[in-house]
Amino acid sequence: MQYATISWWIFAEKECIAIKNIGIDVGGTLIKVASMENDVLSFNKFPVAQIENVAIEMNKLDDAKICLTGGKAELFESFMIRKPLHIVEFEATCRGVQYLLNKYDSKQQEYIVTNVGTGTSIHHVGKTKHERIGGTGVGGGTLLGLARLLTGLTDYEDIVKLASKGERDRIDLKVSHIYEDAEPPIPGDLTASNFGRMLKLPSTDELTHEELLASVVGLVGETVATTSVLAAQNCGVSSVVFIGSTFIDNELLSETVQRYTLLRGASPVFVKNGEYSGAIGALLYGARS
Repeated sequence: MQYATISWWIFAEKECIAIKNIGIDVGGTLIKVASMENDVLSFNKFPVAQIENVAIEMNKLDDAKICLTGGKAELFESFMIRKPLHIVEFEATCRGVQYLLNKYDSKQQEYIVTNVGTGTSIHHVGKTKHERIGGTGVGGGTLLGLARLLTGLTDYEDIVKLASKGERDRIDLKVSHIYEDAEPPIPGDLTASNFGRMLKLPSTDELTHEELLASVVGLVGETVATTSVLAAQNCGVSSVVFIGSTFIDNELLSETVQRYTLLRGASPVFVKNGEYSGAIGALLYGARS
């Protein structure tokens, strides 16, 4: 995952960029930043380990109106000189999603928003209101945590790259494996048990990192998709809008979520720059305050 250097997005090579409005989503893993200059949005992200340095750079932008959201917003503010505006994370996310949908997919009027960050949060967005209806602890943190546990790898880009090359057949138990030569009552390629086939392996030593990581991505993607579709059915809507930093450069996860969402009867929607929805919502709130 590529990060911007702090000075790169605030300063051009020869002159300072005059930024009027900035929205910052300070999450558990990443700091997502949306800035607007002359009605043009720009996006950048930083690892949360740089939280103090990013805040210090923000202090240099005297004329900018800054609005914060996210779980670590108060920690971010503790490093700032000027008091920024705040908006509740779920409110910011839904504002940002609607902005992006209006820009790229305006036909969506009522839908589920599934935000896959460190964990996964699920919202129902209606025509006149929105509400958080649940979530799951399975998300990007699960992906990184299990990857480290099973392979020792911690770099996001390496994990995603290797997972895309892996096969899950020796690790995951499919419905077709259970029914063998019989016709299953549900699609045979559905996963009956994530990691369930490992019980029959004489040894796990021969499993490759690619296989293990592909199965971890499968576990995360199928859990996220299934939970989201159940939420959509409960709310009487057909579309699920998937956003979040865990989808960044992660085609395997996106494909898994899309496939399982369709298999379970809902319509998946992926919006461009969706991982910045919280930051966009914060920026819009600050611009109108």
